[in-house]
Amino acid sequence: MSELAAWDSFYVILGSAAGALIGLQFVVLTLMAQRPPTSGTQLGAAFATPTIIHFGTALLLSAMLRAPWQAITAPAFLCEIIGICGTVYAVIVARRVYRQTAYRPVFEDWLFHALLPLVAFVVLALSAFFAPIHARHALFGIGAASLLLLFIGIHNAWDSIAYHVFTIRAGTNSEGH
Repeated sequence: MSELAAWDSFYVILGSAAGALIGLQFVVLTLMAQRPPTSGTQLGAAFATPTIIHFGTALLLSAMLRAPWQAITAPAFLCEIIGICGTVYAVIVARRVYRQTAYRPVFEDWLFHALLPLVAFVVLALSAFFAPIHARHALFGIGAASLLLLFIGIHNAWDSIAYHVFTIRAGTNSEGH
């Protein structure tokens, strides 16, 4: 399909970045796991796991949209399913962020862990729904949602690392003196 072929390089770049960042996140989580335990289960479900889901979704969309589809219908349907599942997952994550007691979220946390992922998945689902009718415009929506998920993942990974290094570790070092 010629309209999807025009997005070839975009999804090669996006998919490569998402795949590399997934690997990097695993390295960081492994290094952080060597620290003394805290109330990590709640925090992981609310903050760490969604980051991997966002990177994984960007990677999945990139791989899926690089496949040699004959028509837009099948990939649009798959993107719609991913968008709907992601929307449900974003609501679940927002509940987890609200219910966890180990950390008090600030506005930026709500924005990047609840609101923006919800927006990305809703845009993905709606764009995919309209893809059979307006393929060109829908592909921009799907691309924007994919890129937003990648940037959300980058922000959240960085935020998590910075929190552990500058807040948790700094608190640990000052207690020892």
